[in-house]
Amino acid sequence: MRLLTNRFSLLGILFLILSNGTLTTSAQSVAQKKAAGHNLYRNKPATDFFEGALLGNGAMGVNVTTRPDAVVLYFGHNNVWDIRIAENHKDEIGTFQEIFEKVTKIPTTLKHLTDDDWYKSYNKMTADNYSKAYPRPFPCGSIVLSFDRRKTTLLGHKLDISNGVCTVFFLDERNEKNELKIFTDMQSDKLWMKYTNSKDELIAHPFSRIRLIPDPATPPEFPKYTTQENLAAGRLSFRQILPKSEQASRNAQPKDRAFSLNIELNSQLSKKDRINWYGNAQSMNVLEANFPDQTQFFACISLKEGLDSQVPATFTPGIKISADTLSHTLSENYKHWDKYWNKSYVVLDDSFLEQVWYRNLYFLNCAVKAGVTCPGLFANWSYKDIGTAWHGDYHMNYNTQQPFWVTFSSNRLEKNLPYVELIESLMPVSRSWAKNYYKLPGAYFPHSAYPVEMSINPYPIPDWGWEVSETPWAIQGLWWHYLYSADKDFLKNRAYEPIKAAVEFLVAYMQRSEATDPNRWKDGKFHIFPTVPPELYGLRPGFQYNYDTNADLSLTRFAFKAFQQATKVLGKSQTEKVLLEQIDTILSKFPEYPTTESASNGKILVSVPGEHDQVVYNVPLPLFTVFPAEEHGLHSDPETQKILTNTFNNQQNEGGNDIVFQNIQAARIGKLDLEAFKRHVNYALLPNGTVTDAVMQTGGRYDDLTDYLYMGKMGIWFENFALPAVINECLLQGYNGKIRLFPNWPLAKDASFTDLRTAGAFLVSASLKNKKIQQVRIYSEKGEKLTFINPWDSGYYQRSGKGDKIEFTSKELSLDTRSGETVTFFSKK
Repeated sequence: MRLLTNRFSLLGILFLILSNGTLTTSAQSVAQKKAAGHNLYRNKPATDFFEGALLGNGAMGVNVTTRPDAVVLYFGHNNVWDIRIAENHKDEIGTFQEIFEKVTKIPTTLKHLTDDDWYKSYNKMTADNYSKAYPRPFPCGSIVLSFDRRKTTLLGHKLDISNGVCTVFFLDERNEKNELKIFTDMQSDKLWMKYTNSKDELIAHPFSRIRLIPDPATPPEFPKYTTQENLAAGRLSFRQILPKSEQASRNAQPKDRAFSLNIELNSQLSKKDRINWYGNAQSMNVLEANFPDQTQFFACISLKEGLDSQVPATFTPGIKISADTLSHTLSENYKHWDKYWNKSYVVLDDSFLEQVWYRNLYFLNCAVKAGVTCPGLFANWSYKDIGTAWHGDYHMNYNTQQPFWVTFSSNRLEKNLPYVELIESLMPVSRSWAKNYYKLPGAYFPHSAYPVEMSINPYPIPDWGWEVSETPWAIQGLWWHYLYSADKDFLKNRAYEPIKAAVEFLVAYMQRSEATDPNRWKDGKFHIFPTVPPELYGLRPGFQYNYDTNADLSLTRFAFKAFQQATKVLGKSQTEKVLLEQIDTILSKFPEYPTTESASNGKILVSVPGEHDQVVYNVPLPLFTVFPAEEHGLHSDPETQKILTNTFNNQQNEGGNDIVFQNIQAARIGKLDLEAFKRHVNYALLPNGTVTDAVMQTGGRYDDLTDYLYMGKMGIWFENFALPAVINECLLQGYNGKIRLFPNWPLAKDASFTDLRTAGAFLVSASLKNKKIQQVRIYSEKGEKLTFINPWDSGYYQRSGKGDKIEFTSKELSLDTRSGETVTFFSKK
C-alpha cells in the first residue's frame, strides 16, 4: 500500500488479535485483518435461508445454513437461469407513434388511462409476456449433512469475511469443540469442506447421512433430472436440463442449457433402511446415503453449467480430491482475498460504519465477477422462489445500476465489467427497439431485461416502458468506467458505441415534432416528451407528469456531455460534427429543471413540472441533478446549494429504493446525518449481514396494512452491496475532477482510508486524526491533471522521485502529473 501511517501500523498489530482472543499465525495484510474484525457470527443454529452464511466466487453462490441435526447448503449460480422466454403479440404491440396517437385521444377527464377500455386491453396484452414465471434465476439444488444429536451438538457458525471461510462449530460426546470448515474455490465452481478439531487437524467426523436434493420448485414440465450414484467411490450427482423453448417437454434443442451438481467424498457410502414414524421400514431416497463410522471427512462439491451439449451426461471427476488439494485451494483463496482487500481499505472510529464497509464489499466479491452473467436483483443465492421476484431480472431504472456504483470509488473497477458486458449484450435488442418501435436511430434500452436472447422489449407497457431516462442511465456506468480508469482503449473499444447509440436516440427523440411543437410548448425548447418518472405516476391521461422529468433532463444532459468529452478524447470531433452540432443546439434550448415552492422549505427541486411539495417518492427523484447526474454538489454556487438543501430537507421517501441512493445524494451535498444513516441500515439489516429493501413510511404506494419488511424474504438484494459507496462519499469526493477530503465526515471522529479511487484514475490515501487532516498521498495511474481542494490554511507538496518542497496557500491547486507518480501533500502546521 502507498500509505502506511503509525495509525495503520498500530491497528495492524491490534487486529492480529481476533475476537476469540487468539493470535493469528497467517501473514495477513492490514486490510485483511481489518476485514477479519467484522466477521459474522451465529451462536445457535441458523435454520432460515436468511440466517445462513453466504459464500461465493462471483459466479457460484452457496448459502450455509444449520439445523440442530444437520448442515444444509444451498447452491446457485449467476449463469444458471430458466432461459425460456415468452415473446407473444409481436404484431399487436404496434409502433410508438401509433400508440402515442391513440393515447392522445383518451379523455383527460379520466383518473387513470386504464379506465379507457382500449388502453386497459392494450396494457393487459403488453404485460402478458412479463406475467410468465420465466425467465428467472434457477436454483441449483441443496445438500444435507446430517448427524446424530445424541452424540453431537451444533453450536453455531462463523463467517470469516477476510478469507471467505465458514466454520461450523460442534460439541462432541467428550465435550470437545470441533469444526466443519467450508469455502468456495475462488477460481472454479467448487466448494470444499473438511472436518477438524480446534487445531485444524482432520479427525473422525460425526456425519451419518448425506443427501443431494434438486430444487423442489423445478417446473414439472421440465425434463426430469438424471441422477448418478457411485457409492463405492463416494459420489452423488444430478443433472438438470434447462430448455430454451417455452414448450419444455419436447426433444432437445441446440440452445438448451444444463447444469449438474456433483458431490465427491473421501470415503465410501452405503444405503441403509430405517424404521419410520409409522413403524415401517423406509428406504433411502435416490441421491441419499450413509457414511461409514469413524472416518475422516473432506469433500468437494462441483457445479458444472453451460450448453446442454457441453455439460457431461455423467459426472467424471477431475483430479483426485485429497487433503493436500483442499489445502492448496485454501492457500490460493487466501491470496485472492488478500489481493482483493488490499485494493482499498478504511479505518474508521465508528465500528458500525466500518462493518458496513467491509461486509458489503465481501458480499460483492462473492456475487459478481467479469466473464460471468451479470447478477439481477438477487445475485447468486437462491432456493425455490427465493431470488425470483420480478423475474430476478434487470430493472434499468436504478436496481441494475446501483450495485456497481461502489466499484468506482472503492477501486474495484474489475467488478464493473459484468455491467459493461450486460450493456453490450443488450445492444442488439435496444437498437432493434429504437428502429422498429420508435422508428428512430440509436438504441433505446428497455425497462426490464433478461440474460437470455430477446428479439423485442420484454416489458413494452407504456406505463413504465416509456421511461426515457433509462437509456442515458444505461450507458452512464460505461462512461464512469472510463473516467475512473482513464483507459482510452476501453473508451474506444467498449464504451463509445453504446454511448453514441444512446445519444443518437435521445437527440432524435427530442427533435420530434411532438417534443418541439410551438402550439404545445410555446417556449422554443426541446422537450423530453412523453416520458415517465421512475417508479412514479406511470403514464397519465393528458400526459400530466409525463414530460421533462428531473431524471430525464439530468441524465440526458449527462449523456450529452459524456459524448462530447468522449469525441474529444478519441479525436472524433470532426467525424461526429453533425451529431455534436445537434447536441449543442438542444443544450442551448434545454428545459429548466422542475421546481416548486415549499411552504416550509422554500424553493425546491421536484421530479416533474406541476408537482406539489408533499410527494412521497420511491426513487429519490428531486435530487437527481446531484446524483447520479453529478451536475450539482458542493462545487455549486451558494444559491444552488440552498435549493439543494431545501430539497433534501423537504424530500419524503417511502423506502425500498433509497438506502444507498438518497444517502449518496445527501453526502454529495454535505448533509448526510451519519447517525440517521446507521439507524436506517440497522433497521434493514438481516441476520446474514446483508441489507434488504425496507419500507419507511406510508403516503406513497404503501398503507397501514403493509408489511414493512415484505421484501426481506424475496432474496438477497444485490443492489445494497453498494452501501460502502455512501461511506466513501463521506471520506472523499473526486467525481468532478476535484479531490475533496472528508466532505461529510465529522472532524471529531478519526478516520483514514487507503487507495480510494477518483475520476482521473487517482488513488487517494488520507487520514483524519485529532480533528486534523494529516498528510495526503495521491497516486496518478495515468498522468491526468490533478486538482486538489486544499483542506488547510497553507501547505506544501512533494513529488515522488523529487525532494523539492513546493508550498501553496490557494484553496484549489491544479497540477500536471506523470503516469505512476505519487504526490504527497502536507499541512505546514
